[in-house]
Amino acid sequence: MHKVLIIGAGGVGSVVVHKCAAQPDVFSEITLASRTCEKCIEIAESVRKRTGQKIRIEKVDADSVDELIGLISKTNPSIVINTALPYQDLTIMEACLRTGVSYLDTANYEPPEEAKFEYSWQWAYQEQFTEKGLTAILGCGFDPGVTNLFCAYARDKIFDTIEYLDIVDCNAGDHGHPFATNFNPEINIREITQKGKYWENGEWKYIKPLSESMIIDFPEVGEKKAYLLYHEEEESLVKNIPGLKRIRFWMTFSDEYLTHLRVLKNVGMTGIEPVEFEGHKIIPLKFLKELLPDPSSLSEGYTGKTSIGCIIEGLKDGKRIRKMIYNVCEHEKAHDEVGAQAVSYTTGVPAALGAEMFLRGIWNKPGVWNVEQFDPVPFLEKLGERGLPWKITDL
Repeated sequence: MHKVLIIGAGGVGSVVVHKCAAQPDVFSEITLASRTCEKCIEIAESVRKRTGQKIRIEKVDADSVDELIGLISKTNPSIVINTALPYQDLTIMEACLRTGVSYLDTANYEPPEEAKFEYSWQWAYQEQFTEKGLTAILGCGFDPGVTNLFCAYARDKIFDTIEYLDIVDCNAGDHGHPFATNFNPEINIREITQKGKYWENGEWKYIKPLSESMIIDFPEVGEKKAYLLYHEEEESLVKNIPGLKRIRFWMTFSDEYLTHLRVLKNVGMTGIEPVEFEGHKIIPLKFLKELLPDPSSLSEGYTGKTSIGCIIEGLKDGKRIRKMIYNVCEHEKAHDEVGAQAVSYTTGVPAALGAEMFLRGIWNKPGVWNVEQFDPVPFLEKLGERGLPWKITDL
């Protein structure tokens, strides 16, 4: 049995805590830390009511390496699960390195001053984590995360060569708000409003934001228009799927969502450069975040499903085949189980399971790794049991 420290008390962090508490044979002591203790207290009470487990609560500024070092030294975990903001990945990794503790996150680093995310900053820690004998597991959510493992499973068990990958993400749910984001509004809007990007024939190609779309038939949801975005799992899969000719990422948005986003962008509310307001410098997007619903508050009354997976085409025994590997998750079931909406649930469940894989010694090797660099089979064998069943279909 092992101690675990979870940093970040948003929707995903809440799911991770609930799922860890449901596995007391693996996680003997759980500490949840955040800058906002009130959120931690709410999560702790929910966990107590649902599982009977008690969790520890600590306060920390995840932007401060010194505070993180103090917290990690105090709680002495076997692994730190980072569900804080992507801006804080490097400070948490640095603190783990200095205290000799392994690390797991769900999204790659993004500098606050630029809407750009890539793995280079985290991959740069490879030598240091290896020398210390520590494991860093990157991108262990759903996308990135489970989608990477679907691709790894296809690479290892189904195809001889994978040539084309389309990662497809549909949230067909209804939260009842005119405009809200399903995870941190600041990160979500930065992701959507930057240039689209995909990899084809050995090079990255760029397009204007939301300028390319196609109709995709999502399992259990039906046909929806999806838009081409850049997503970080593309960067690691290009390295770890040999023979790949093209990889793209597609996500659905309602017309209402896109109309709100377009208006907000046109009036400058999605900007990340400081502006002067009544003698103070404010960042418009951070201000907008404060006006929008907290994603962790959306689960009550949220209906519908998410349908997320990978459309994979390649060769097997000289023949061309095309498969889809996917999961469908219901918002209402996620709420009933852990008090979360499905977007948080599909990210939090894999993070808790990835930590379990590490603690059981299955995904435990020194260095910095994306999840497709581990054996996908033990993880995927447990994923359905943990609440995210998956299927494979021919296309």
